[in-house]
Amino acid sequence: MWTGILIGMIVGVSLAAGVTWYLMKSPSPFLKKSQIPVNAPASTEKSAASAEAAGTASKSFAAAEGESNVKPRFEFYKVLTDKQDATINAPAKSAEKPKPTDTKPVVAYVPHVLQAGSFSKVDDAEKLKARLALLGVQANVQTANIPDKGVWYRVRLGPYNDPAELDRTRSFLKQNGVESTPIRAQ
Repeated sequence: MWTGILIGMIVGVSLAAGVTWYLMKSPSPFLKKSQIPVNAPASTEKSAASAEAAGTASKSFAAAEGESNVKPRFEFYKVLTDKQDATINAPAKSAEKPKPTDTKPVVAYVPHVLQAGSFSKVDDAEKLKARLALLGVQANVQTANIPDKGVWYRVRLGPYNDPAELDRTRSFLKQNGVESTPIRAQ
């Protein structure tokens, strides 16, 4: 029995090594034919010609870069740095009168927080915070001393600087049964 197990393991390791060696020597199926390195085996005349063309292209590219016969693995660095910045030309002046622009002042968005609940007991606030954490939402509990009512514990989320993000979070909470109120952050 032990002999059979040992022979099976040796055969399995040998097969795995053989398949790995074969895959490492064959060209990658994910590369274009022009990207196949020169030292890769070419199975047909067409792939040999494309590999030779790729070799001359990589040699000329490396010579232009001042490097040895090594083609860089990623070319997007060069592509991004070679592009010229797009400039917007000013419109030509015409005889027409310019149209008046809208002169409304732009109001900056004030950050908001979402208040999911306010409780007189800290345990209730912590339970809601834990429930929100299970939903994947980070909340915090703030203590507020309200005259004539005592200490209250508020469960709040945020602040949100983007109104769209605030609305998405609020609708997500509503879908999960948690009502929330947006309040300006102080």
